[in-house]
Amino acid sequence: MEARSHIRIERDGGAAFLLLDRPERFNALDVAMARDLRAAGLSLARDGSVRAVVLRGTGGKAFCSGADLKYIRAGGDASDLGYLAPGARPAPRGFGAVFKQILEYLHSTISEIRRSGKPWIAAVDGVAAAGGLGLAMCCDLVVASERSSFEWAYAKTALSGAESSTFFLPKLVGLRRAMGMALLNPRLDARTALEWGLVNEVYPDAEFDARVGALARRLAEGPSGTFGMTKALMARGAQADRLDPHLDTELEHLARSADQADFAEGVEAFFGKRPPRFQGK
Repeated sequence: MEARSHIRIERDGGAAFLLLDRPERFNALDVAMARDLRAAGLSLARDGSVRAVVLRGTGGKAFCSGADLKYIRAGGDASDLGYLAPGARPAPRGFGAVFKQILEYLHSTISEIRRSGKPWIAAVDGVAAAGGLGLAMCCDLVVASERSSFEWAYAKTALSGAESSTFFLPKLVGLRRAMGMALLNPRLDARTALEWGLVNEVYPDAEFDARVGALARRLAEGPSGTFGMTKALMARGAQADRLDPHLDTELEHLARSADQADFAEGVEAFFGKRPPRFQGK
């Protein structure tokens, strides 16, 4: 087992398990965790001995709840902002700039998952919300435990959506349902997510670990070269080869929405456990 901050890698033959290991924060990502996720993701994507990868969260309560709003509310880590600004020009301040610390790494990870010539499985056990929803959707297969749920969640704090969510969600569930998730924010249980096409399989809670392990081994023992070619063809057919420019647009729009007054109000309402009072600006 290899430790990488709040990111862990475990191996089972040709199968690798990439674990988001910050259960006390519902596996939310701060910049260090996002940076380590990118490093681990690139390592596994390019390791020829790894033939299938499982992405999952620890703790049983959440797969991932997206970017860490507590970290963002506190202003992030000033030492990490410099890479966003060339030369001696000071990095921009504001919530949008803090989000960019995380999303630059996270979007790079998502892009690598899609380009990787091996199967990636999102094993969702608990809540997948906001960026966690996007991380799940970008994988090739999604399996969920019975207790899992799926939620857009961005609009709760007046954010526009990122982490591939606006790219994959309409393709998976259709435009009408995607807009319903974005504007009305239902929390989908695992069976509804299966019906809508967000997940491939739902496993009983007590069998989840064993079933995920068996699926990972099955794929790792399969014709991985053919899987890679099939994945590339499917991506081209679904226009997923246009993902990278869309991720750039998502990042810019989310950063802009994070710099609006409604986001600041949404964050204060979230931590104050009260309904937000949005003003539309």
